[in-house]
Amino acid sequence: MNALIDQLAALRLHGMAACAQDLLAARTPPSLTTALKTLIEAETKERRVRSIQYQMRIAKFPHHKDFATFDYSAATVTKVQIDPFCSGQFTDDAHNIILVGGTGTGKTHISIALGTNLVNRGKRVRFYNAVDLINALIAEQAEGNTGKIIKQLTALDCVIIDELGYIGLRPFLP
Repeated sequence: MNALIDQLAALRLHGMAACAQDLLAARTPPSLTTALKTLIEAETKERRVRSIQYQMRIAKFPHHKDFATFDYSAATVTKVQIDPFCSGQFTDDAHNIILVGGTGTGKTHISIALGTNLVNRGKRVRFYNAVDLINALIAEQAEGNTGKIIKQLTALDCVIIDELGYIGLRPFLP
């Protein structure tokens, strides 16, 4: 019994290993078909959870935010206005969202919550503070690796750039 579970774990089938322990401990064992189906479902769920955890780390959100904790009563935006974006369709259509408002209006909360929602839907997301992104691009250019960050960004479904309004942008003069 333990050898089977050890083999599943060695093959990195952690969902199956956890489920197999329960199946093997059952008083009446399930049929082979039922057992296989249960094992595959357990592994699928485990991989989905691990994928979401990995994508959340890669997204580099500064902290966790979601729409369940968003105070719509203190915001100028409504749930009805936000909900259409939660499907992530705007990423498939290659559309942008720009959140504009004063300090404390919930722009960062909304962007992190939206990004979290997108990750949970299988999208690849990356959060940047605008100053940090610009500094990273400048450092990349100084090191002679120009294009590496941009290439990484183009592989994502959604890039969130926060605090853009705090950057003094000089007008481009040819």
